[in-house]
Amino acid sequence: MWRRYGSKAVGFVGTTLVTGLLAFGLIGATRAQAIDQPPPTDKQLADTRCIIGLEKFLPADYYYCLASQSYGEKNYGEAQRFFHTAASWASKPAQYVLGVMALNGDHQPVNRPLALAWLALAAERHTERFYQAYVELRAHLSARERAESGKLLHDLQPTYADATAATRAEARYRDGMQMLRSKGIGSSYCMQGMFDAAQLAGSTIGPDQAMACPQTTTLAVQIDKKAADVFEDWHGHVTVEPLQPVQTKDGKPLPPKNGSGS
Repeated sequence: MWRRYGSKAVGFVGTTLVTGLLAFGLIGATRAQAIDQPPPTDKQLADTRCIIGLEKFLPADYYYCLASQSYGEKNYGEAQRFFHTAASWASKPAQYVLGVMALNGDHQPVNRPLALAWLALAAERHTERFYQAYVELRAHLSARERAESGKLLHDLQPTYADATAATRAEARYRDGMQMLRSKGIGSSYCMQGMFDAAQLAGSTIGPDQAMACPQTTTLAVQIDKKAADVFEDWHGHVTVEPLQPVQTKDGKPLPPKNGSGS
């Protein structure tokens, strides 16, 4: 159910991006997947299931999933748009892929300075696989290209750098987790997109289906695993921890609410 074409796995989108990197010589960041794990095919990407309810917790992961899916469907304009949206929520894999696409001229003109700017954003936490790619590309560029890249980076930072993007992503994540805590002990939560439409009774989930929704504590564990990837190496900020129930003023846990969220 939780497909992983993003987050901690670098999440290369299709064979084109990997072969383009290898041809350019930037093999450091791709070595593990290029050799040990073949990149997903377009069909695999197109078949990726993106859970819309995850947008309330980790929009970086959700929009990266949509971008990957769109790329697999050969809808490259939509893929670009969703990669940019994911990047604005601090998705380092999305920023990395945008850099690789600019470098390769993947359904766009080749733009090496822009590629370096995106890789600089992907590498700002000094995560090894992203930072190594940035350093290697920078070494290949001329002084003029590096200067141009610096100007482009300056324009991108207000939207995509961690100071803005990761800060608002952290706030979204904490709001979502607080919502789960408010459900009370023993509650379940039906995340939108986790069920096929044919399985739902109209637009709501009836009592007989409520047990099919995961426990909030179980769901929180899954979300936290993804959060650890999204905020990887962003030190001093998000700390993933077990979900704790909200308590009343007398110290007793809140009872579970009837119904579920979406």
